[in-house]
Amino acid sequence: MNRYSPWKYSFILLLIGLGVLFALPNLYDKDPSLQISASGVSEVSELTEFQVSTALEEAGIAFKSMKVGLENLTIRFNDTGTQLKAKSVVEKSLGRNYSVALNLAPATPDWLAKFGAEPMFLGLDLRGGVHFLMQVDMEAAISKAEDRYMSDLRSILRENKVRYKTITRNKTGGLLVRFKDDSERDNGQSLIEDEFQELDVTILEAGSDESQLVAKLKEQVVLETQKLALQQNITTLRKRVNELGVAEPVIQQQGLSRVVVQLPGVQDTAKAKNILGATATLEFRMVDEDHAAQDAVDGRVPAGSKLYYQRGGQPILLEKQVMLTGDSIIDAASGIDGLSGQPNVTITLDGKGAKRMSAATRDNVGKRLAVVFIENKIEVVEKNGELVEKKEVIEEVINAAVIREQLGKRFQITGLESTKEARTLALLLRAGALAAPIYIIEERTVGPSLGQDNIDKGFNSVLIGFALVLVFMVVYYKVFGLIANVALALNLVLIVALLSLLQATLTLPGIAGIVLTVGMAVDANVLIFERIREEIRNGNSPQASIHSGYEKAFSTIADANITTLIAALVLFSFGTGPIKGFAVTLSLGILSSMFTAIMVTRGLVNLIYGGRRIEKLKI
Repeated sequence: MNRYSPWKYSFILLLIGLGVLFALPNLYDKDPSLQISASGVSEVSELTEFQVSTALEEAGIAFKSMKVGLENLTIRFNDTGTQLKAKSVVEKSLGRNYSVALNLAPATPDWLAKFGAEPMFLGLDLRGGVHFLMQVDMEAAISKAEDRYMSDLRSILRENKVRYKTITRNKTGGLLVRFKDDSERDNGQSLIEDEFQELDVTILEAGSDESQLVAKLKEQVVLETQKLALQQNITTLRKRVNELGVAEPVIQQQGLSRVVVQLPGVQDTAKAKNILGATATLEFRMVDEDHAAQDAVDGRVPAGSKLYYQRGGQPILLEKQVMLTGDSIIDAASGIDGLSGQPNVTITLDGKGAKRMSAATRDNVGKRLAVVFIENKIEVVEKNGELVEKKEVIEEVINAAVIREQLGKRFQITGLESTKEARTLALLLRAGALAAPIYIIEERTVGPSLGQDNIDKGFNSVLIGFALVLVFMVVYYKVFGLIANVALALNLVLIVALLSLLQATLTLPGIAGIVLTVGMAVDANVLIFERIREEIRNGNSPQASIHSGYEKAFSTIADANITTLIAALVLFSFGTGPIKGFAVTLSLGILSSMFTAIMVTRGLVNLIYGGRRIEKLKI
């Protein structure tokens, strides 16, 4: 009676062994490091490693190790002070075609890494870093969609020889199309309804001699456009975070128009804010050579043109029709122009963009092509005694050069003020343009010292709770209490191992989930031990009491844990951020505690008491 077969002991030992193996990496601290990745046509190689090591040696900066990976070079240091000094030296040595990011690299030994054992991630509240809540400008997303339809409407009406006067924005929303007479308007309405199923077209009774109609995006199209803009912005933000070299970032949707970005371990928070919040993109337009820019400044702007200003403040007249936008850019790299010595950005287009650029420049050799830099900003200003947000769109011409030859997939733009601006612009263009402007409406920074304080307090809470439970169990249940304590310790090891194996992120609420799990794990043993004591009081033999105690307590333990697991799954499904962290650790803790509190303790009890005659249990 009360014996386990060898395969059960083997199974228990196997799981415990794996748990210890995957929990071990968390005993090793993380090293302050630099992560170097290539930009544009450059690549990280052994030559890069030699160049960096030489620069660091000449500067007298010591490093722990240097390793070339598949796409980056990682340099480890002993402290953050040395790490920060090394960053400026490495950036100066490598130049503009490499991205140098601050990071924390795991110090897991190679023999553990071979098994795939890695430490679990620490959340923002434990490791320090920065938290942004970002608002997507949905009105701008709709305006951008309407701009595309405006250009398409002009093209389709011209192709079908439907005479119209102007296509402009309607004050109450949508696009206003003005025709010469009712006949042309009716033809235009029929054509637009056939070609553009996404638009609702209505005749506008303006009370004048003009014939007008309004084309508006259908409600379903508006919702899809906004949803797509939000998803595209999230994708773009992920690319930008990857450029920063941040490990385990959190980028997730909140509501219908907001995005939460958490960057644990980020030390250069100012750079992170600038890169994430920037909405820089480019437009390529032909310069209007037929009209004088000064006439536009005086208020006489030609119908097909728009007034811009160059960086020096000089006015320039550009055609309204956009030749190409930043959406067609697939790669961008900063550098120095070989002839002028000025910073430039080499741009690579996708197939569709290359065809459009080639076709447009083929017919315009000898004319000027302007590059318009567009950036959306938001600032808080005081108005009537209240703080209000003021949106501002900055559009400036950074380059207007003569087209010397037909352009194709790859070309350069100049006119940038500094090498730093060239690097930033190249990074933003590589990551992709935002579908709609995005503004930081909330920013919180958690310092590494505060994160360490949270870790210390969380660790102490687990330690104190664990110690009190250990003492109580030994005093109250004697040998059985010691058995429960062994299972409790193994339970904590298994939780840490599971978090590491799943590469989950441990947060402060997650530590709370572990503390709660400790209580629930020992609760299962209390139920079993009390049932055994009850069986002994009823006059059963010790062996029969052990067997009956485990058998009869199982249903109660299963019921309590399953209901708690259901609650944890609901929290995980509907919660966000910290709530999910709590739910993950609670769920894993329940599963591991079921194993340790039932199988492990039963195995230990069977080893100690099973298969022999005993007169009295120390319980």
